[in-house]
Amino acid sequence: MGHHAHRIKTVTMITPHNLLERLDRIARSLEDSGHALALIGLGSVGRERERLDRYSDLDFFAIVEDGFKSGYIDDLSWLTGIAPVAYSFRNTKDGFKLLYADGVFCEFAVFELDELKTVAFSEGSVVWKRADVDEAICRPVVPYPVQNTSTDFLLGEALTNLLVGLSRHHRGEALSASRFIQQYAVDRVLALAPAIEDERPGVRDPFVNERRFEERFPHVAAELSSFVQGYDRNIESAGAILAFLQRHFPLDTAMARAIGSLITHTIDTP
Repeated sequence: MGHHAHRIKTVTMITPHNLLERLDRIARSLEDSGHALALIGLGSVGRERERLDRYSDLDFFAIVEDGFKSGYIDDLSWLTGIAPVAYSFRNTKDGFKLLYADGVFCEFAVFELDELKTVAFSEGSVVWKRADVDEAICRPVVPYPVQNTSTDFLLGEALTNLLVGLSRHHRGEALSASRFIQQYAVDRVLALAPAIEDERPGVRDPFVNERRFEERFPHVAAELSSFVQGYDRNIESAGAILAFLQRHFPLDTAMARAIGSLITHTIDTP
């Protein structure tokens, strides 16, 4: 259930300085709360502060003493006491998304030390910690999930996504078709990008490949608008994806023909 405390104000003056100042106030609030151990900044308020801009979120973990997690989740006064909150909702068992009335947006989780050892996350930075807490607390123990990145696998997934999506489209399931064609198949194209062009310098998100994709793979990104043409253009989007894959990879002839037939809607009979 969302919590509405104050109306949102027109956002015009958020700056990186404002965001870091708010993060520092959250750190001081945790320090004063009595049972917190550390505040870990993540993403653009963690180890990637060169990316910080007025559109950034405050992503962080609050680490607390054993037995006190529920108190910090059930009572958000350590956040609401800093500045007026316009909206918040509990999006996971561990945390919330929260919007301050001045437009600063937070995504955060609360963990006890043993729990943190079971969570996969990108290395952050310590914003504040109690003196007896190890600095290494900001480094994950759990490795990133291993993805299958072989070209054969990614091509197979992309082609079968197109086939299923086009079949759904011709059945009249345009929404499901758009997911398979313009989302799932496109995700595989994004994963294939390193086999097509050299990755440019940029911060890669190991959990969300589309983040900063335009910066990292500008040549592939230049074609994305033809892959994602919208709800009413599933056929056109599928055609663009198939043509792109055919230009860059040797495709299975039978699959390419089956997909092409669904694009032109000339289903072959035995």
